Amino acid sequence: MSEILLQIDSFMLYCDSKHLSKKTLSSYEQTLKLFALYLKDEFKIEDAVKVKSSHIRHYIKYLRERGKYTVVVKQKSKEVNHPDHRHDFNKQISDTTIANYLRNIKVFFNFLFSEREIKVNPVENIENIKPKRKKKSLLTPEELKMVLDTFDLTQFHSYRSWIQTRLILDTGIRAGECCDLLPENIDFKNKSILIENPKNNQERFVYFGFKMSNDLKRWMQYRDRYSDSHYLFPTIRGTKLDVRNFERTLRLAGEKVGVNIHPHLLRNNFAKYYLIEGNGDFATLSRLLGHSSVDVTMKAYLDFTDQEVARKYQKHSPLNNLDI
Repeated sequence: MSEILLQIDSFMLYCDSKHLSKKTLSSYEQTLKLFALYLKDEFKIEDAVKVKSSHIRHYIKYLRERGKYTVVVKQKSKEVNHPDHRHDFNKQISDTTIANYLRNIKVFFNFLFSEREIKVNPVENIENIKPKRKKKSLLTPEELKMVLDTFDLTQFHSYRSWIQTRLILDTGIRAGECCDLLPENIDFKNKSILIENPKNNQERFVYFGFKMSNDLKRWMQYRDRYSDSHYLFPTIRGTKLDVRNFERTLRLAGEKVGVNIHPHLLRNNFAKYYLIEGNGDFATLSRLLGHSSVDVTMKAYLDFTDQEVARKYQKHSPLNNLDI
């Protein structure tokens, strides 16, 4: 094993000790091993000590030029995952993805520098990539209904996805948090849900409405007839539902009716409907979403379109609301 792969292993052990999520760990490992493969192929470098800022800048340029899923760490994975069958195979890698790659590489080299495994930190003077945020569309009630109507409520897995879709829209929880839920997390008296393992490792409560309360009660009665799993939304075998399977199911449901939809868009729509239709405030929204600060929430949800701003204005027009 090369020196840089040993260094990556050391970094991954450190990350594991920090109890980072499996998704974060996977992101770090994939990013760093792809970078190590590039360094070996292009510059014959197999030790992080030899990496310079120029090598990282060359890698960023290379990422902008190569297509998605055209490079893999393990060639055998191609035979299993068939990346060439994906609809976005060989398409340009987004600035957001490249920014994430660079962030992961920076965390790695900052770790090596702090551990004194390298004397010079090659990422010290490399600026972060700030991708231009894409405005996420506010789905109309009609579009949401079209997607929900694609689910067959007589089938366990389809009924489960229908409930999950409605729950994320009503609470703003993350897809991963939704798949992690246990029945004991639900408090029907206070119409609240305890989120135990959110992204920032802090517990929080989210709340649901009376419609969702009725939906959840019916689902739990149905679920208990077919499963003794301790998960609220298990697979038909009773195991924990993989978040990627739910994401895929929702995306395919949208494709059937021509609606581009995914779990994070539902979370985004919860926030926008909360702010626009519900006249909610950013401080409360920040707590519901589990963000680290109100500033994070404001940066994430100030991407209103002109139409959305117009709708919100009409609800708060001074003359409309004054008897003058």
